[in-house]
Amino acid sequence: MSGPACHADAPTSRERILVVCTRYIGDTLLAVPFLRNLRRAHPDAVIDVCAEGGARAVLATCPYVDELLAWTRPPRQRRRGLAGAISALAAEAAWLRSRRYTRAYLLKPSLSAAALATLAGIPRRIGFSGESSPLLTRRVRHRPGRHQVETYLDLLRAEGHAIDDGRNEHWIAPGAARRVRSLVERMPAGRPRVLLAPRSTDVKKHWHPDHWRRLVEWLVRHRGCEVVFCGGPADVIDHETLRESLDREVDAHVHDLSEAVPLADVAALAACLDLCIGVDTGLVHVAASVGMPVVVLYGPTDPRRWAPWGTRSTALRSAAVRPTIGARLRAAAGAGPVRESLHDIPYDAVAASVAALLPVWPAVRSLDLTRGSFRYEVVADPALPAAVPSAVGLSVDAVAAD
Repeated sequence: MSGPACHADAPTSRERILVVCTRYIGDTLLAVPFLRNLRRAHPDAVIDVCAEGGARAVLATCPYVDELLAWTRPPRQRRRGLAGAISALAAEAAWLRSRRYTRAYLLKPSLSAAALATLAGIPRRIGFSGESSPLLTRRVRHRPGRHQVETYLDLLRAEGHAIDDGRNEHWIAPGAARRVRSLVERMPAGRPRVLLAPRSTDVKKHWHPDHWRRLVEWLVRHRGCEVVFCGGPADVIDHETLRESLDREVDAHVHDLSEAVPLADVAALAACLDLCIGVDTGLVHVAASVGMPVVVLYGPTDPRRWAPWGTRSTALRSAAVRPTIGARLRAAAGAGPVRESLHDIPYDAVAASVAALLPVWPAVRSLDLTRGSFRYEVVADPALPAAVPSAVGLSVDAVAAD
C-alpha cells in the first residue's frame, strides 16, 4: 500500500482521517459529495483516500483529498488462500498503523475493509451495517431505494454533520484539457459528438450488438454525429467488433480514443462532447460529473441507486431483469433460469430517449442552384419513432439535474 504525498509532513496535532473506497470508478465518483462535506466538517484534518484498482485516477485532482493510497491486492495473493490473504491484509494494516489515523469512514461495505481499519488500530470506524458490523464503532443502516450519493452522505449525517446541496463536481487539469482538445479538433467540425459506453465488466449489463450497430448508424446518418469510444484494453476488442459491422461511410465518423486518452483524462474528453449513451458503467458517471446529459441502459442494477448524479439523464430498464417472486421460485424449483439481460430494451426506445437529449441539428444541407447558396432543412427522421413505445415491461425514467 502506498501513495504519493500531496502535502508536506502534517503536524501530529491534526486529526488524520482515512476514507476507504471501492475499486469501481462509478462508486468512487459518487463519493465526491461525501468527500466535499467531510472536508467542510473537518477543514484542518488530513484526509486520505484508500482504494483498489484504477479508480483512484478519477480523484487525482480532487481538492478535498490530501493523499491517495493504493490498496494493492493482486490476484496471485487471493490464490494463496486464507493464510495469504490474512498475511497481506496484516502487512497493509501495519503500514496504515504507522500513519496514526484517528478515524476511518468505510465507503466500501466489506469485512476486509473493516478488518483493515481495525488491524490498523484506527479507534473510530464508521461504516454500514452488515457483515462488518462487529468491527465498526458506528454502524449506519443502508436504506433501500436510496441513491448511493445520499447513502454515502448518511455516514456524515449519523455524526450530526450538516450537508450541503450534494452537487456533483469534477476538476480537469489544464494539461489534460489541452491534450484532449488536440484530439477532438481532428474530428469534423460542426457535428454533435456522442460518447458511447457499450461495455461493462458484468456481461449482464450488455445490450445486444445489433442494437448498438443500428444506433451508431442512426447517429451518423440521421443525426449528423461523430461517435466516440473510450475505454480500457478489454473494451477495445468490443469497439473493433462493432466497427467491423459498419459500412465505410459510417465508420469514417467513428473514433476510438481508448489508447490515446488515459483514465485520468476521460473527464476532459467528456467535457468536449455533447451526450453520453451507455450501460451502467463508470464512464457514464464520468460524463455526468462534468454535466453531460446521459442515456443509461440498466440491467441487474437499480437506477434509483446508481443513476448518474446531478445531470439530465434518462434511465431505461427492462422488467426481464426484475423478475417476480414467483419467477424466482419457479427458477429455484428447476422450471427455468431467471433472465438477467437487457437485450430486450427496444432500440426505438433508446433512439427516442437520445433524440430528446441531443441538440437539434440540421439533417439536410442542400445547394440552391438558382441562388448559388446553401440552405439547411430540418426533416423528420423516418428511423425514429414519434414516441417511446409501450413495450411490455419497459421502464423509462427521465431524471432532471439536481
